[in-house]
Amino acid sequence: MSEFAVIGRPRPRPDAAERVTGRAHYTGDLTLPGQLWCRLLRSPHPHARIVRIDTAAARALPGVAAVLVGADLPTPYGILPVSQDEEALCTSKVRYVGDPVAAVAATDEETAERAAALIAVEYEPLPAVFSIDEALRAHGEPIHARGNLQKTIALEFGDVAAGFAQAAYVREDLFCYDGSTHLPLEEHAALANFAPDGTLILWSSTQIPHYLQRALSKVLAMPQSRIRVIAPPVGGGFGGKSDIFNHEVAVAALSRATGRPVKCVLSREEVFYAHRGRHPTLMWLRSGWTADGHITALHLRTWLDGGAYGSYGVATTYYSGALAPLTYRIPHYRFEGLRVFTDKPACGPKRGHGTPQPRFALECHLDKVAEELGLDPVEVRRRNLVAPFSTTVNWLRVTSCGIDECITRAVDASGFLEKHRRLPPGRGVGFAVSGYLSGAGLPIYWNDLPHSQAHLTVDRSGRVALFCGATDIGQGSDAVLVATAAEVLGLQPEEIHLTSADTALAPVDLGSYSSRVTFMAGNAALQAAERMRGAIAQAVAARLEAAPEDLVFAGGRVFVRGSPAQGMAWAEACAVAEAATGALSTSGAYAPPHLAGPYKGSGVGPSPAYSFSA
Repeated sequence: MSEFAVIGRPRPRPDAAERVTGRAHYTGDLTLPGQLWCRLLRSPHPHARIVRIDTAAARALPGVAAVLVGADLPTPYGILPVSQDEEALCTSKVRYVGDPVAAVAATDEETAERAAALIAVEYEPLPAVFSIDEALRAHGEPIHARGNLQKTIALEFGDVAAGFAQAAYVREDLFCYDGSTHLPLEEHAALANFAPDGTLILWSSTQIPHYLQRALSKVLAMPQSRIRVIAPPVGGGFGGKSDIFNHEVAVAALSRATGRPVKCVLSREEVFYAHRGRHPTLMWLRSGWTADGHITALHLRTWLDGGAYGSYGVATTYYSGALAPLTYRIPHYRFEGLRVFTDKPACGPKRGHGTPQPRFALECHLDKVAEELGLDPVEVRRRNLVAPFSTTVNWLRVTSCGIDECITRAVDASGFLEKHRRLPPGRGVGFAVSGYLSGAGLPIYWNDLPHSQAHLTVDRSGRVALFCGATDIGQGSDAVLVATAAEVLGLQPEEIHLTSADTALAPVDLGSYSSRVTFMAGNAALQAAERMRGAIAQAVAARLEAAPEDLVFAGGRVFVRGSPAQGMAWAEACAVAEAATGALSTSGAYAPPHLAGPYKGSGVGPSPAYSFSA
């Protein structure tokens, strides 16, 4: 039986009813009085110089309120400080089919579409590249002024040459992954409203309200304090909504230009242009082994096709090598990575952010090693597992580690050992293990500020309000946060009223990515709730003539341990505390410990905790 009253017990999610009955209002469902519609004109060329844009015909069309081009929004932006290479609307050249060159606001979507089609753009086509090989060999005009090669990495931990010299068996393999894109049920959408006092409110299906607010501040030259970003219920993200998108900036600029709300909902085709999917990746591995199946060295190379812009690409390139030593004890490790620009939609984070591709390669490689050495593939992995409370060769600090238990459960439940090599031709059963972060150890913009924060208020009626900036994109983080507060305060989750993903009302949370929300925002909510319980306990203890540490919060009551009758209802306890101290308000915050290793690039990979799977 669970030691908790709420945590770990099955219960409906707080948003389940409104989502399954259609009552949830996603960004695309929102409408404001006087609202205009935005459509983007996109490039038909993969790589071309913009010679001239004529918007006169579009502006003359009845119902058109505004037309913007790149010159109206020239400030570049990007999600990473090192990748400020995107423009809301292209100013001088386009870099993939679908790159936006103009934005129109009109009274309805059809008129906006017609107006966009009336914009005349003269292009000078340029040679385009569509693969890693083409990008590296191209001699024509590069995609960006700095060239087609965005990032190169070379890191060595230990002495790889010595590790291979110790090996009784060495194997190398080449693998490729063709890339994929997200397909959330909800298309990307944004609605902007510039108020008469000059403040901007943007509703967007985003995973990162805080970072979107930051980018809007830069491009629009506005203080962040004058920009409010709200993420309504989000119909899936998977990493595909964790970047700054053209349409978000465009609707904000159009709303400022017209003084009216402006909305844009991307078509399913446009979602694929927006993309930010998983990188096509070429991977080469070479490993050394003892005769009994222990790793002596690993050399990994990853080449990433990043598409047209930087996005998260520098981090993704590091991630493609950073977590290889997370699951196995690798005494000597060398990683070489590079990312190139190609004339395709930009790639970014998708479900594991740069790690599924090399994980696939490494696990396939281990199967081949086991076959060559005549060993059980499960046993090969077990002989090399990373140990709990250890540090990997590249300075990742592993704390608790359930990887061995995961293997046991997966093998037992699947019957792998009974099925392996015993199924009919054409049939097989695979086995692999993996590990991932529970939140990145460092923020995108390095600082000493908390990664997640929470505010908690309680009034004399007993009403509890929790405020947290985390975004629920369907993973159930709202349910986690209210359950955490409810457990600490002895209440039911439905008694906790949560406001989340609103930069004006909730304190900063860095976003829903890297499996971080339960760990980081959950810890912030936990701290705020514990502080509230402590404040109430002090006041109630004085009334009950008991020690604060002897009070129990459970079942909607506060009472003395061992004497349930000696206590009071939750609402009465709140009134007693308010009478003693005034308004009841607490806060909580979480920032991970400093975990980076002593080398450039060590900020990618560290996490306060890791999850493991098999």
